[in-house]
Amino acid sequence: MNGPELSLFDLGLAALMVVAVAGFVRPLSKRSANGLLVGMARMSLQLALIGLVLKALFENVTPYWVLLVSLVMLLAAGREVMARQHYRRHTIAEWRNGLFAMAAGSFSLTLLALLVMIDHDPWYHPRFAIPFLGMMLGNTMTAIALTISRILEGAHQQRAMLEERLALGESWQEASHTIRRDGIRQGLIPVINMMAASGIVSLPGMMTGQLLAGADPVNAVSYQILIILLIAAGTSIGILTASRLTLKQLFDDRHRLRLDRFTEEKER
Repeated sequence: MNGPELSLFDLGLAALMVVAVAGFVRPLSKRSANGLLVGMARMSLQLALIGLVLKALFENVTPYWVLLVSLVMLLAAGREVMARQHYRRHTIAEWRNGLFAMAAGSFSLTLLALLVMIDHDPWYHPRFAIPFLGMMLGNTMTAIALTISRILEGAHQQRAMLEERLALGESWQEASHTIRRDGIRQGLIPVINMMAASGIVSLPGMMTGQLLAGADPVNAVSYQILIILLIAAGTSIGILTASRLTLKQLFDDRHRLRLDRFTEEKER
């Protein structure tokens, strides 16, 4: 059983609403308005392309193509994490750290789900591997971006406090404990809210998609609980990794605060 098909008119009407909202936002922030429009265009193109890719993958199931698509998704997610930061280093190390945190939080939990919990033959079938990895990457990407942003902004706002604590003999780990804690809290807010609201305020995306496709509600709920728990665990791993790597960039080997390594991205 399949859900009702959507026409181009239906999609165009939804796009028109985003264009209208961007028009209202533009006087306040040109950059944000442009981000909405560019994001809408990118999303539409990317989803159309992934639809074609998935169709080809389903017809020719091989681990190499699944791995290639997974790596492309990881690279894109790593780039998005750093591209949205207010303070940037614009170095390979910055991008590498984002990728490592994303992989630690997403790939490990996705493999666990595919090998142990789903137990489908073959375990790498794109019908399961790509959607699971996509949901893990999407949520982990948001959480990591929030964590890094909060840590970098906190370091700039609390520069005097950090330098004072370092001058009193504290290590960079001790001096930065507060801003790391705040960053972790910030990154966990979306996943905590998602768990608190699921089933009462909202029906999560995976469950909604299965219900629209005619799946059994109980089975849809089981899959949704699984993915939410995996997202919570993967997000936490990614946040802890990202916060540690970000703080290491803020200090040098002599435990000196190095905000000069970062440049501020100007609002337009």
